[in-house]
Amino acid sequence: MRAFVRAALEEGGIVSEVVEAESGFEALRILPREAFEVAIVDINMPDVNGLELIRFMRNSDQHASTPLLIISSESSERDRERGLSLGANAYLAKPFTAEALTEAVQRLAGEASR
Repeated sequence: MRAFVRAALEEGGIVSEVVEAESGFEALRILPREAFEVAIVDINMPDVNGLELIRFMRNSDQHASTPLLIISSESSERDRERGLSLGANAYLAKPFTAEALTEAVQRLAGEASR
């Protein structure tokens, strides 16, 4: 999934750099290093799940306003509402197309730059 996301964003010219984390714990180690234009979080990550990661980011001064896109195989309305209530800006259920991903990222990046 990470390779698909990277390819869609890089090939589409959407972002200049994609930073990946193999797990939620690794994401927690990466986050303090820099600010991000948009963060894409999978709910089902090893170690620290995506919902916990969103909670951490929203409570962090550095990342409180970073646009967050959840991608997940959990596609129920309840899962969507839970992610959005924790502070995610958008939710994309798997499977999704490269076009749907790039549109969501472009929209979030555009909203953040306003």
